[in-house]
Amino acid sequence: MDHSKLYRRFRTLLIANRGEIACRVIRTARAMGLRTVAVYSEADRDAMHVALADEALLLGPARARDSYLNVERLIDAARKTGAEAVHPGYGFLSENAEFARACFDAGLVFVGPTAGMMTAMGSKSGSKELMEKAGVPLVPGYHGEAQDEATLSKAADKIGFPILVKASAGGGGRGMRIVRSADELSPAIVSAKREAKAAFGDDRMLIEKYVDNPRHIEVQIIGDSHGNLLSLFERECTLQRRHQKVIEEAPSPTLNPAQREAVCAAARKAAGAVNYVGAGTIEFVSDGKDVFFIEMNTRLQVEHPVTELITGIDLVEWQLRVAFGEALPLKQDEIKLNGHAVEARVYAENPTKNFMPSVGRISTWRLPAETGGLRIDAGYREGDTVSPYYDAMLAKMIAWAPTRDVAIERLNRGLEESDVRGIVTNIPFLSALMTHPKVRTNAIDTGFIERELAVLTQAAPAPAELELCAAVAAIVNDERQAAQEGANSPWQTFGWQPVGRRQRSFAFRVGHGPEQKIVLNYGSGPSTLVIGERELAFATVAKDGGFDLTLDGVKSSVAAVIAGHELYLRTRNGRFDLHWVDPFGGESEEHIGEDKIAAPLPGTVVAVLAEEGAKLEKGAPILTLEVMKMEQTLRAPYAGVLKSIKCKVGDIVQEGVELAVVDPAGE
Repeated sequence: MDHSKLYRRFRTLLIANRGEIACRVIRTARAMGLRTVAVYSEADRDAMHVALADEALLLGPARARDSYLNVERLIDAARKTGAEAVHPGYGFLSENAEFARACFDAGLVFVGPTAGMMTAMGSKSGSKELMEKAGVPLVPGYHGEAQDEATLSKAADKIGFPILVKASAGGGGRGMRIVRSADELSPAIVSAKREAKAAFGDDRMLIEKYVDNPRHIEVQIIGDSHGNLLSLFERECTLQRRHQKVIEEAPSPTLNPAQREAVCAAARKAAGAVNYVGAGTIEFVSDGKDVFFIEMNTRLQVEHPVTELITGIDLVEWQLRVAFGEALPLKQDEIKLNGHAVEARVYAENPTKNFMPSVGRISTWRLPAETGGLRIDAGYREGDTVSPYYDAMLAKMIAWAPTRDVAIERLNRGLEESDVRGIVTNIPFLSALMTHPKVRTNAIDTGFIERELAVLTQAAPAPAELELCAAVAAIVNDERQAAQEGANSPWQTFGWQPVGRRQRSFAFRVGHGPEQKIVLNYGSGPSTLVIGERELAFATVAKDGGFDLTLDGVKSSVAAVIAGHELYLRTRNGRFDLHWVDPFGGESEEHIGEDKIAAPLPGTVVAVLAEEGAKLEKGAPILTLEVMKMEQTLRAPYAGVLKSIKCKVGDIVQEGVELAVVDPAGE
C-alpha cells in the first residue's frame, strides 16, 4: 500500500469530538505548532473545546446523530476550514470504519488506523476469529454470524452459565449483560440488542463465558507505517460499574514481571495480526492466573494518561507523528516503566440515586493545581452547562508517584480538595473508593463496586460543632465581602455597631432534619460562638474558595459555597450541605411524593414494559428511558393497577414530565 496517501505531514487538524478529549488533543496539537479546528453542536456553543481551538464550526442540533455523528457535516467542516487531517478522539465516530474511509476519500489524513484495520479489529466477533488464528488465548465463547435467538441460546447452553452477552460493535459497557441462568437470557438479548442499536447502529451480539472474580487488564500498543509495533506496558481497569471503568492504574498491581512480559507479547501478536498502525488497546480478562483476549479498541482510550505518566510519552503527539508518516521515535527496549499512576473519572452523576446523570450549570468549579504529581484533564469550566445529550464525564484526575500507595494518596488528596457545585458529581464516591482498605490492598475484581455500593455511597456524617461554626463564619465572611464591595459602609466589619456587645442567632438543618442552633456574640472584645453550653472563641481569615477558621486556638481550613440560604462546606470531616433557616421566616417547602412516575432527566422512551390495566407488584418495570446514552427503567412505586401510560416508544420527554399513573387502590 502507498502509505503516502494515508499518512503525510499536515498543518491544520480538525478534532471531531468534544469535551475533555477534544481539549486534550487541541493542547498537544497546538504545542506541535498545528492549527486546530473544533466542531460543536448547538448545545456546545460556549463549550471549553470551542474556546481553546483556533477556529470552530457549528455542525448542527444538539442530538449527536445530527452533529458529532454526522459524517457528511464533519467532512464538510474540514473542507470549509481548510483542515487537512481529522483526529476522532474516542467515542462518537472514533471506531467507525465508514468515517475513516470517508476521510480518506475526501483527501483527509485520519489520525488512526485504516478502515480495513478498524473493521478487522473493531468487531469483537471478527477480532476473535483473527486472534484464534494468531494463537492469542481467548475466553470460550460464540462469535458467529447467526444472530437468531435460538442460535444464541444454544451457544449459551454449550458454553455454560454464567455468560456475558455483549454488542459486537462499540464499547463503554453499553449493550452488555451478565446472564446467570437460561430464563434470564431472552430478555437480556432483547435489551442488549436495543441498547447496542441505539448506541452504535449495530445490534449484533456475541456470547462469552463469564469469568468469575475477573480482572480487567489492557495493553497500550502503537504502530507506525514503517512496520514498527510497540507495547507501552499494561493498565488495570478492574474497578468498574456496569462494565464502565471508574478507576484505572498503570502498571497493573496484579501482574508480576513475567506475566507482564507475557501479556504485552500477546498484545503485540494481536495487533500484528493486522499490521496495525496508530494507537490502540488490546483488552484482556484475567482469572488471577491466565489472561484471555476479549477485544481491541482501535483508538485512544479514556485512560491513556496513566500510560503517559509511567512512560513519559505523549500518546497524542505520537499519534500525530504516525499520521505525519514518521517512524516511532523509540524502540521496544527503550521504553522504560517509571513509578505508578492512578486515574479517576469525574462524572456529573448522583451515586446515591443509582448514578443518575446530573445536568445543569456548573456554578462552582474548584480543582487543585496540577503540581506534585497531579494531572487534570478537564472539558468543563465554571459557568459551563452540562447537557443531557452527551456522556456525563466532566474531567479525569490522574496522580503519579514512585509507588502505588503514594499515587493513591495523591489522587485521594486531589479529590478531597475538589469542589464542584451546581450539579451533582461522583467526587465523594471516588474518594470513598480510593480509601477503601480492599482497594488499597488490591483485593478487588470487576464486581467489587456493586458489592460494596452501600458502603461507598453511605450518607455524609451529620454536621458537628466544627461545621456549625464554619456555617456561621461562611455567612459572616460573605456579608463582610458584600459590604466591602459596596460604598463606604459601617458594615465593613461584621456586626458593626457603635458600642457594646450583641448577639445574633442562627439555625441550620440538613434536609428536613431538626434545626440546630448557634449564637454569635460580637462587638467589643473577641467574638465567640455558643452551641448549647459551650462557648468557643473564634476568628476567620478569608482565602480563595473559603477561609481558615480558628476555634479555641485550633485552625482548620474550610471550603465554602453559599447560594442564597443553601451552604456547602468542606471541612476535615467531609462534605456537608446545610440549609440556613430564614431568620425572617417565610420558609416554604415543596414536598414531592415518591409515587410520581416521571422522567428523572430529559430522555427518549425506548420501551413500554407493561400494559394499561395490568396489575403490578411494587418494583414492577413499567417503561425504559434512554438518558445520556444509558438505559433507565422506571418501576411501580407500590403495588396497584397501571391506570395510564402517557407516552409511547420514541417520545422525547423532558425532566419531571409524568409518564405513567399507578392506582394503588386498584380501582
